[in-house]
Amino acid sequence: MALVTDSQKNPRKEGEGKQQMEATASTRRGPLSRITGVQLLGTGSCAPAREVPNEALAELGYDADWIVQRTGIQSRRHGEDCEATSDLAVQAGKLCLQAANARASEVDMIIVATMTPDTPTPSTACHVQRELGATAAAMDLNAACAGFMYALVTGMQFVQSGACRKVLVIGADMMSRTVNPADQKTYPLFGDGAGAVLLGPTESDCGLLSYCLGADGGGGELLCIPGGGTREPHSAETLSRGRQFLHMDGRAVFKWAVRTLQDSVDEVLQAAGLHICDLDLAVFHQANTRILDAAAESLGIPREKLFVNLDQYGNTSAASIPLALDEAVQQNRIQSGNHVLLAGFGAGLAWGAGVLKW
Repeated sequence: MALVTDSQKNPRKEGEGKQQMEATASTRRGPLSRITGVQLLGTGSCAPAREVPNEALAELGYDADWIVQRTGIQSRRHGEDCEATSDLAVQAGKLCLQAANARASEVDMIIVATMTPDTPTPSTACHVQRELGATAAAMDLNAACAGFMYALVTGMQFVQSGACRKVLVIGADMMSRTVNPADQKTYPLFGDGAGAVLLGPTESDCGLLSYCLGADGGGGELLCIPGGGTREPHSAETLSRGRQFLHMDGRAVFKWAVRTLQDSVDEVLQAAGLHICDLDLAVFHQANTRILDAAAESLGIPREKLFVNLDQYGNTSAASIPLALDEAVQQNRIQSGNHVLLAGFGAGLAWGAGVLKW
């Protein structure tokens, strides 16, 4: 067993993460690969009933017009005090199974991507398994806003390998529990939600024609919740300093997100042998319309091919992509055989992108 000396604790100097991120983020990329023979059998989503429009934030000193101009968000959903992440995940999972005409007993594995689990242990996926009445293997995966991409790739690998016939992949987060109402940099941005997809085998070439996953831990301090873990356990001192809340360097994250979106999308399109004109729809992590618009413009993605529901839900972290996918399906914007571009990015710093043949 290795011993950690005082000199080894928190070795990173102030600002070092930002400098390292700027130096390496444009060159440090994950491996490119493909997973075919896997299809999406159904989708489902859930958001809390309580809607929180910008006008409702006025009593906290927020300007509704400013929020729209800076983020594109007009409203978001917040769960009630009695609601937990698994409640949203369970409902999204039930709707997904209904859409796929599948039973919970048929699911071999449940993967929940979340950074806001019900409890440190057991996993949120185990809570979901219990409530669905499934007997599947269950695990959580935390890659923050890129979490659904990581979970999707993981689930597809289990199906492609033949280890599982059906895998339920859920992205769910209650971000309203992580933000400080007094922090104008974060509080208006985030909302709660869940989205789910059911994966199964197919003899066709459906699946991820190409994908990449990556991370740059050197930029971790730019977007993080510093308190509550083993590094900084909750205490009166950490709570008084707001260390339990999300901290974000918005300007640095914006620059990194736009660059990462551009680079990862270019990579997966090239690997798939496709061009922007071959895409039927682009579904990016719904973080900020300025990020989405800047990336879409630089990539040449027409506005009508960019799916956006950020205005209604805010940033729902790991839930944003599957929630958007379900709404796109409900609106008949995705058809069998379509090429759908997916991309997620967020804390870690972590990202993932892929071209999905529906």
